[in-house]
Amino acid sequence: MAELTVVYDACVLYPAPLRSFLMYLALTDVFRARWTDTIHDEWMRNVMRDHPDITRIKVERIRNLMNAHVRDCLVTGYEELIEGLTLPDPDDRHVLAAAIKVGADLIVTANLSDFPKLALAPHGIEAQHPDDFVANLLEFAPNAVHEAAKKQRESLKNPPMSVNEYLESLERQRLSRTVAGLRQVALLI
Repeated sequence: MAELTVVYDACVLYPAPLRSFLMYLALTDVFRARWTDTIHDEWMRNVMRDHPDITRIKVERIRNLMNAHVRDCLVTGYEELIEGLTLPDPDDRHVLAAAIKVGADLIVTANLSDFPKLALAPHGIEAQHPDDFVANLLEFAPNAVHEAAKKQRESLKNPPMSVNEYLESLERQRLSRTVAGLRQVALLI
């Protein structure tokens, strides 16, 4: 089992291309991905609000698939920690509480200012942007990242994407360092 444990914040699960890539990466077992039902509720609510054509049934199906495919992903029993935590946005305390509960090393979030170093350091946790997270994985476990990218790209059927189109889609998710690394091995994905 992977030593590195990460908690995905709702903001990185909201955009489908990024959520999908992070799920393929979670399946590599290079690290342990965790989240809560509250994190699910947040990204699902925002997707349905911003995309009225996406039904509750569809996002629940995605949630259920995520929970079924990533081993031991759901964090529970963290709620009692929330009140004792201080973050710039009190609504983010549940994410930190879940990370503390499971002894996470990282919170993967696009909202780094919501998780200041001073608030996380006493718990041995760091907030990391998804681009930095994946770029670091590329250095640590390049074959696993290449394989995850290849599997994600090959799963795209409607429409299928060339390697370049796929990398451009990741770049739109603000994964520029990751894409720079993947471009060097484009033949593998």
